[in-house]
Amino acid sequence: MKPESEADLAEIVRGANGPLAVRGGATRHVPALGEALTTTGLSGITLYEPGALTLVARAGTPVAEVEAALEAEGQRLPFEPMDHRGLLGTGGTPTVGGAVALNVSGPRRVTVGACRDSLIGVRFVDGEGRVVKNGGRVMKNVTGYDLVKLLAGSRGRLGILSEVSFKVLPAAATQATLRLDGLSVVEAVRAMAAGLTSPFEVNGAAHDPAGGATWLRIEGLEGSVDYRAGELARVLAAFGTATRLDPEASARVWRAVRDATAMAGPGDVWRIHARPSAGPGLVARAGAEAVLIDWGGGLIWVRLPEGTDLRARLGSFDGHATRVRGGLDLPPETPPVAVLTAGLRAKFDPRGVFAGAGG
Repeated sequence: MKPESEADLAEIVRGANGPLAVRGGATRHVPALGEALTTTGLSGITLYEPGALTLVARAGTPVAEVEAALEAEGQRLPFEPMDHRGLLGTGGTPTVGGAVALNVSGPRRVTVGACRDSLIGVRFVDGEGRVVKNGGRVMKNVTGYDLVKLLAGSRGRLGILSEVSFKVLPAAATQATLRLDGLSVVEAVRAMAAGLTSPFEVNGAAHDPAGGATWLRIEGLEGSVDYRAGELARVLAAFGTATRLDPEASARVWRAVRDATAMAGPGDVWRIHARPSAGPGLVARAGAEAVLIDWGGGLIWVRLPEGTDLRARLGSFDGHATRVRGGLDLPPETPPVAVLTAGLRAKFDPRGVFAGAGG
């Protein structure tokens, strides 16, 4: 099913006799039971006001279309949405609704926040087929319940998004990346922490243990970037001599980090969210075939032989691990959170229509 309007979508949900397998551009999905429903018919930018730094688009709008419109005005989505196709071996076209449903967030999250932090409004259809609106089309304080944040990352289990509103930011005039070579994971985490806590506005910090490369990114006006890169190099001198990458090479590095291209190859892929200081110990216990560290150590990608129980290897830690390739395996909820989740789903989807929703 491919509804062409919000009214069509609401009618489909009201008439559903069983679960719906909801999809955006089918780039991030996992197998799910139910009648297939795609939101790609709900496409197009409905409002863009560059002066107000706001953009509104229907949920099925391709991310590339939104980014092109923003680029033409010298602006961008702050949260740097990941393209999962290479990692998951999928086709299709990434959509803005899919990015919101999974709260997709790239390397810049360490300074600008996640996708949900750029989201200012949503329209969605709940499990009863009712159209719900929350937030707005301008940046202002939210009144009532903040369903905007609740829907972001809900994987379509509470409702099907029909429209999303974002605050956007000016694009950087240029960027530079400083690369340190030969650091261990322990040293890399310390170097990234030194950069992120410096006053030089680092907005990307990642490490590839296989290549021994550690990257720290600075963006802004050319003169500012030149000054801050030089000062940051002095901060990092305790960890070695930093090499500065030109803007094109820098952009290639961060696209690869954003899309986790280091996870190429056979096997299961997991995402670990943890305190950066815990990262080196977790990497050591994981015993992975490939590792990529982002968010200054707060996000760890690992690739393991198929069927490996990563959680058993890691043991108890302050964070969680999610298998994203090899079958979606979400982290178990604590009993209090499980009670809240069940209550929310009973409220928004009492008939279980979205039991087959995916990413």
